[in-house]
Amino acid sequence: MEFREERLRDLGGLTLEMYKRDRFEARLVVERCAELVAVEARVHEIDALLDGSAEVRAACVCGAPLLLGARFCATCGRPVDGAARPQAPGEPG
Repeated sequence: MEFREERLRDLGGLTLEMYKRDRFEARLVVERCAELVAVEARVHEIDALLDGSAEVRAACVCGAPLLLGARFCATCGRPVDGAARPQAPGEPG
């Protein structure tokens, strides 16, 4: 969580500097927010795996478990083959 907190502080500092300079760059803010959301999602996945509440039905080539709806391996970043990827309920096959 330290990484997340550091990124959150960086986002605040970036926003403040853009405000002070009157040069708002939406692209930078969106990139930093996307990083934070990805970190939070990964932490949630890890917590779910640790407490046993995540549904894991397949494994990546690297051996890491794949959660329902995964499009990329959370460990190695490889795209997940559609045939090996676990389907979330209601997700088109």
